[in-house]
Amino acid sequence: MVIGVRYHPHVTLAAIKSAIEELPEDEQDALIEWLLKRDREGWDRQIIEDFSPGRPGARLLDEVDAAIDRGDFKPL
Repeated sequence: MVIGVRYHPHVTLAAIKSAIEELPEDEQDALIEWLLKRDREGWDRQIIEDFSPGRPGARLLDEVDAAIDRGDFKPL
């Protein structure tokens, strides 16, 4: 594993794809796991942001809680 290599802005997506195809299968698997983890963490950050106080998700939860308190809610 190479540490400290920085992305060069002139590297194209095609070059990155080509380099990935040249990786051994175990390194491709490790890359896939890293990308999936990165994607999950991004979604987690977005959900936290969306449902923070004052954000649209938090307001929606408040509306659902109020509907439940009024008895205006049917479970799925």
